[in-house]
Amino acid sequence: MKRKNKDGRPEVSTSKSDVHLKIKPERVDWKKLICMFVGVALFFIVFCCPPFSDAIPPGEGAAPVKLSPKGQAALGLFFLAATWWVFEVVPIGVTSILIGVVQVLFLIRPAKAAFGDFMDPSVCFILGSITIGMVFTKTGLTKRMAYKMLSIVGERTSMIYLGCFVVTALLTLIMAHTAVAATIYPLLMAIYALYSEDEKPSRFGKGLFIGMAFVAGAGSIITLLGAARGAVAISFYREIVGKEIMFFELTKYMAPIGFLMVFLLWLYCMVIFKPEKKTIPGLRQRAKTLYKSLGPITRSEIIAVAIVLAVILTMSLRSFVDENIQQYMHKSAIILLGTVLFFAFKILTVKELEDIPWNIILLFGGAMSIGFCLWQTGAAEWMAIKWLVLFADAHWFVFVMGISFFVLIMTNLIMNVAAIAIVLPVALRMSQMLGIAPEIIIFSALVCAGMPFLLLVGAAPNAIAYESKQFTSGQFFLAGIPASILLIIVLAFFVWIVWPLMGMPVLIK
Repeated sequence: MKRKNKDGRPEVSTSKSDVHLKIKPERVDWKKLICMFVGVALFFIVFCCPPFSDAIPPGEGAAPVKLSPKGQAALGLFFLAATWWVFEVVPIGVTSILIGVVQVLFLIRPAKAAFGDFMDPSVCFILGSITIGMVFTKTGLTKRMAYKMLSIVGERTSMIYLGCFVVTALLTLIMAHTAVAATIYPLLMAIYALYSEDEKPSRFGKGLFIGMAFVAGAGSIITLLGAARGAVAISFYREIVGKEIMFFELTKYMAPIGFLMVFLLWLYCMVIFKPEKKTIPGLRQRAKTLYKSLGPITRSEIIAVAIVLAVILTMSLRSFVDENIQQYMHKSAIILLGTVLFFAFKILTVKELEDIPWNIILLFGGAMSIGFCLWQTGAAEWMAIKWLVLFADAHWFVFVMGISFFVLIMTNLIMNVAAIAIVLPVALRMSQMLGIAPEIIIFSALVCAGMPFLLLVGAAPNAIAYESKQFTSGQFFLAGIPASILLIIVLAFFVWIVWPLMGMPVLIK
């Protein structure tokens, strides 16, 4: 029987033996600790190495590209960040903070540049996209959409996979894949809650959220509205080649490979993440009952839908206006105006500001910072030339696939817009020297830039899916290896056979 003090409450023992029994020392995670030191060691090895050899572009009279000491330091930081992100030695947002810190302390870039990238317009766009997802959840639109979809697709988990993936892909045809992922994410959470009351990860949960991230990338390549990378690539193409790629021309070549990848990724998830249950008995009827229980659509739901549709329509029309206007009418301002309106109409309150996943926002701030760091120090151009000259004397098909593979790796490590900005200018100029048609270069690069299946930092949908806590960054990386191999195989088939049959030029006549 426990002794009581003068107030009648149980007496708390403070003896050393009792404290020792109650407080268990935390176990050291040696794997994370080793990976942490590996990342730091890679940075210092590259930073302290003698100067690397110059990158020599092909062609007579081409000036060699030197890797400056700052560029070499940026390259070391690139390896450090990649190691820490893959093995998640600290929270992914904290790794991003380290990226800015290292740039300043090692005099790679000034603080204003290193940390200013954390509020780049692309990062603001991600913030606005996540806010839309929060609005859908708070107003109940998410549950309304989830229950309606489940009453249509039925009780088979394979069809639930397919229904979620098709909806995700179709939405990316008209809105940015970041906004789509933020909108679909709460819907998937509502669906998963009907699958399992247990919060522990499951194969179905992994397949649902990882598959959503993969499919959001596959769908986003089909139109210029799916992501900013398409507009950036076309700008480089127009500046270097002097030709224009029209909106529907891009869709003509990208739609077949995009929709094929959506279907193949569904099959992939059915194999790798085969659901524990083939069916969820009674799900359709339960979904119908839950949908009826929501009652008529509320005022908040109507206002939320109206704001979101207005934002989507404005961003869609923006693609058709003059470029000079586009520079000022940035999509981040449009989507953040929607965020302001959510607070103005009291759909969101100050509490929701605290619920924003700042870990994810910081992740993409760091991604933009390392991307600009590699570009501004010249390390990106040096890497691109060093890689591409390896294929200068190869067959055109090998050269195109070599570019595609490099874009695939780069887009997993930095934002896909930055990867395109790094690789495409060098690749387009080299292709003209080698007699390879620039069209096949830009389209193959855009395919790989749109589907970073290895790292969370590669695309916003990857990081948004990670918030489900159904998988770790390491598990995402392992799942992405076969998916990336599948992507390269499908792309090779299109580059060699399908696109030439569709009329895409391969060689300069």
